[in-house]
Amino acid sequence: MTLWTSAEAEAATLGKASAPFKVKGLSIDTRTLKRGDLFIALKGDNRDGHDFIKAAFEAKAAAVLVSHPPKHADGPLLTVAHTQRALEDLAVAARVRSNAKVLAVTGSAGKTTTKEMLLLCCNALGKTHASAASYNNHWGVPLSLAGLPHDAGFGIFEIGMNHFGEIRNLVSLVRPDVALITTIAPAHLEFFGSCEAIADAKSEIFEGLLPGGAALIPADSPYADRLAARAAQAHVARLVRFGTDGEAKLLGWAPTEPKKGGDEGMRIKADILGRMVDCVIGAPGLHIAHNAVAALAAVALADGDVLNAAAALKKFTALKGRGARFDAGDIHVIDESYNANPASMAAALALLGASPAALKGSRRIAVLGDMLEMGEGAATHHAGLAMPIETARVDLVFAAGAQMKALWDALPASRRGAYAENSAALAPLLLAALESGDTVLVKGSFGSRMSVIIDALKARGA
Repeated sequence: MTLWTSAEAEAATLGKASAPFKVKGLSIDTRTLKRGDLFIALKGDNRDGHDFIKAAFEAKAAAVLVSHPPKHADGPLLTVAHTQRALEDLAVAARVRSNAKVLAVTGSAGKTTTKEMLLLCCNALGKTHASAASYNNHWGVPLSLAGLPHDAGFGIFEIGMNHFGEIRNLVSLVRPDVALITTIAPAHLEFFGSCEAIADAKSEIFEGLLPGGAALIPADSPYADRLAARAAQAHVARLVRFGTDGEAKLLGWAPTEPKKGGDEGMRIKADILGRMVDCVIGAPGLHIAHNAVAALAAVALADGDVLNAAAALKKFTALKGRGARFDAGDIHVIDESYNANPASMAAALALLGASPAALKGSRRIAVLGDMLEMGEGAATHHAGLAMPIETARVDLVFAAGAQMKALWDALPASRRGAYAENSAALAPLLLAALESGDTVLVKGSFGSRMSVIIDALKARGA
């Protein structure tokens, strides 16, 4: 199906096409470009997409969007004044022509998980388009929005930020019917200084809501009232709270029996805006249950069928680096290696504590890397993890990174597995200490490279 014709793209960007074309999708990376895509030659800090025009046509791009054409081109070019601006122009035009119900998601943790839940829920109700991966920044959001098909019934977009004004700019493109904040936690404190400031930055998502749109906020957050006040300032038509209280309420959850391969799930009961829901979700954990309640409330606010949406959550599985599970030989692994902040660390440790394998007497092992961008209070936030480690009854902690030294020093000797300056140095120490039946949680910020530990565990299993 055609996504953009040359005439439509010209009208949106005020560009000039060298020849007529039709494209099926959009790409900014020739390594993942699909036949029939429009390649957008963005200029970044380290690379210029214009250097890859030949590669784009070799990969069967239908056309290339450029700000300065090359000497020779093997296909149609759309020449514009500025490629990033042109991408945003396509996003705006895609939103204007769409009749889809649009949902936008932000938060300090759980954005991508909730977005993927929403994708499952809405796919059960009609044609749905969603942000790929974690495409939630200044190029990811317009790229995702510009790819919104003409006939989509739902559009779901993840919006991230690390400075004030970023969400404000991005949500002005998305213009959602429903805006959801998953949680407020001390992430990016280095840039904001306080959680109140983070709440204010996240609440910029309310400013882009269409007239009559709805906002969803976490009822259990200590910043819920602040978010509600920001929603009122933005003249939000309807405010809904979700969590253990509010109009969308989690009534209870319980793990289901593990399936072959280590996959686990749970059954939740919830009251979603007055509709009782009892459904199975293909991944366990209280934080996952809250994300599911938020997703179902968003579906309800978008006039979707909540019961059919809830039934689709049985197919949900935890994402790679965000709770995915696998067996490495006789060791069960929970992969939370993609990112970390104090709130998501506490949630992951609680998940480790509730792991069925661990409950049967096997050891609980936490392998933790630095939580980055914590600002001046980094040492306090890292040392503070000792409490959720105690609550989860973790048997051993293996820690990597300069900031994790604060946690290491705060742990009793009985819980110390090993400490190393980085994940590569920690990996062999962990492997040497493992015993049959251990359940191992691996978590840290992306920059702490805890994926090295995951790779080592997979190699051990192989």
